[in-house]
Amino acid sequence: MNLHAFLDGDVMIVIPTERRLDAAASVAFKDAMSRLSAEAPHRVILDMSPIDFMDSSGLGAVIGAMKIFAPDTRLEIAALTPAVEKVFRLTQMDRVFVIHAEAPTAPQESADALRAV
Repeated sequence: MNLHAFLDGDVMIVIPTERRLDAAASVAFKDAMSRLSAEAPHRVILDMSPIDFMDSSGLGAVIGAMKIFAPDTRLEIAALTPAVEKVFRLTQMDRVFVIHAEAPTAPQESADALRAV
């Protein structure tokens, strides 16, 4: 799974490029998030707006990413689609993660700085 990442001030915004975060994509997702961890600031926001399906493997990958970033970097979640929000709510992960209704958008000057990971 490819991820696009950009800095918005002192926050890194990460956007998945695929619509599903499931068993087939979970290992690639964790690997990509691991590569980002080396240069991550103290806050990373995972923009989940492209994800319209997530299974337990995908949720496990998000939790695994949180552990990769910890303790120096906090992984936050933003822009959950209704189906993905339901997974977070049913598993009570909405109590573990800071969840934002919307994700920051790339400033125009940073649009060219979007990079695939």
